[in-house]
Amino acid sequence: MRIAVVKERTPGETRVAATPDTVKKIIALGHAVAIESGAGIASSITDEAYGAAGAEIVADAAAAIAGADLLFKVRNPLPEELAAVKKGAGVIALMNPYGDKAGADACAKQGVAALAMEFVPRITRAQSMDALSSQSNLAGYRAVIEAAHLYGRGFPMMMTAAGTVAAARCFVMGAGVAGLQAIATARRLGAVVTGTDVRPAAKEQVASLGAKFIAVEDEEFKQAETAAGYAKAMSAEYQAKQATLVAEHIAKQDIVITTALIPGRPAPVLVTEAMVKSMKPGSVIIDLAVSQGGNCPLSKSDEVVNVGGVLVAGFSNLPARLPADSSALYAKNLLAILPLLTDKDTKGFSPAWDDEIIKGALLTRDGAVVHPSFAPPPAPAA
Repeated sequence: MRIAVVKERTPGETRVAATPDTVKKIIALGHAVAIESGAGIASSITDEAYGAAGAEIVADAAAAIAGADLLFKVRNPLPEELAAVKKGAGVIALMNPYGDKAGADACAKQGVAALAMEFVPRITRAQSMDALSSQSNLAGYRAVIEAAHLYGRGFPMMMTAAGTVAAARCFVMGAGVAGLQAIATARRLGAVVTGTDVRPAAKEQVASLGAKFIAVEDEEFKQAETAAGYAKAMSAEYQAKQATLVAEHIAKQDIVITTALIPGRPAPVLVTEAMVKSMKPGSVIIDLAVSQGGNCPLSKSDEVVNVGGVLVAGFSNLPARLPADSSALYAKNLLAILPLLTDKDTKGFSPAWDDEIIKGALLTRDGAVVHPSFAPPPAPAA
């Protein structure tokens, strides 16, 4: 199988879908790799490093994609890239399926098998393929670094002959992968950290990192999680009590980091305009959900908005601010899924269509959008 890797052309994207380490392992599996010249520069990977790993370095994207059986990408393919992919070949990327439904239709029209890394099932055997987790982990870390930069004060308590510098107070909303990493990073930097989540199980996770859990812990909250580990919808009465508690807490914080996302739906509003205005000047809010509307209605994508001295920052692609590490992890996610796309004998492109991981990630096949979230409903019986 010939695998193509091209330079990412989405504005602000610095990651790349393969590293010299994964290229070497892909070639050891019996495949060939063609890489567009300069594809890894933004991730500090030179053409020479790829060449030393055994890749063929080609002049441009068209040359890399020409004749390729599988295209590795970070972001969903641009129209000119997709047009060069041969019918029946595969494309695997972070396809942004909910935000770019037209892209799925274009993949179907081109006749390619497109797999969305966002849809890889979160099951035990797919953990090494879970790109959302690998990238969210880095996003949570980077969110705290960005907050520290904007805050303009120290994070830890520092005692000097001239006086004491108080520790920063940091509140993380959402205790998923990104939120937990943000809590851990803020703690390592010496902040006094609190966290919240709608899932009761998150309390133990937050506490294990040395942070205090903030929630109205009544009987309804204790029953707020399904057997599968998902949050249940809460009553209006509970939501009002929780909102009051959070509003009182936010007013005392120096830094707030929000991480709540709901696949396929706008991000929930967690920090209202009134809450922002209750914070003291110099405080910082980092909104990790800005690409889906934001957890704060005042945040703007890739901008820092000053609201009465409170800085509200919406970063749409924090992993791209750590390109070397995020590329290394993402490339390993793709390497892990490759055996499920390969015929064991011929080494050709032959996805295991019946495997639950492939079925979960498959967006288009044989000219149609096939993922249950987007496939057209079956025609009514005659």
